Amino acid sequence: MTPLLHAELLKLRTTRTFVALMSTAVGTSLLIVTLISLLTRPERATVLTDVFTADTSTLFITVLALVGITGEWRHRTIASSLLAAPHRLRFLAAKTLAYTAAGLLMSLAISTAVALVGASLLTLRGLPVPDAPDLAVQIARNMLAAAVMGAFAIGIGALVRNQVVAIVGVLVLSFAVEPAVIALAPAVGRFGPFVALPSAVQGIPGADVGFEHTPPLAGAVGLGLMLAWIAIAYAAGAARLCRSDV
Repeated sequence: MTPLLHAELLKLRTTRTFVALMSTAVGTSLLIVTLISLLTRPERATVLTDVFTADTSTLFITVLALVGITGEWRHRTIASSLLAAPHRLRFLAAKTLAYTAAGLLMSLAISTAVALVGASLLTLRGLPVPDAPDLAVQIARNMLAAAVMGAFAIGIGALVRNQVVAIVGVLVLSFAVEPAVIALAPAVGRFGPFVALPSAVQGIPGADVGFEHTPPLAGAVGLGLMLAWIAIAYAAGAARLCRSDV
């Protein structure tokens, strides 16, 4: 299992896609935190979630994981990958662990940069800055959200396989379908795996993601439900992988 994980991490960090998406995620997050820090006046009670959740790694690790798993079929490397790693469940588990780790590291880098820029700008403007322990907890929550999205995307990609369909489908679900469910049926929408649950893990206020009257789930509950979604996606993807000819 360890050699498989090392191989997946090597493939991940040596691709141009990783560099491009990482750079875009960092740039986007820093732009967002800069605009929020300069154009708004967050209060001490809300500054942590108003400013320091400007970490876009959940979106970009999702796309990166989908590209990583569906690329095996798009570039027809799945056969050689499975010849090198005949145990298909271990192959998929290694992918899942690799992109979970990638989500953690991507979010750590981005959240740290966001914290430094946000705290500096708020201090220059004489606005409240969170205490260091609270900021560390928020960074950890951002990292958890990115990690679970990386793992979840691997299961989706293993099930769907078509790269364009997987990426476009996830983006549509994230930016159109789930927000519509949250707006129309918030009691159902708060269990959604693309917006509601990652936001709960990060501790983002419900009003910021469309929950005007229905309270979002607690962070621990959100994390538990995300793990359940990951298990479902992994099981479905693994079942298809084990049954199919490559």
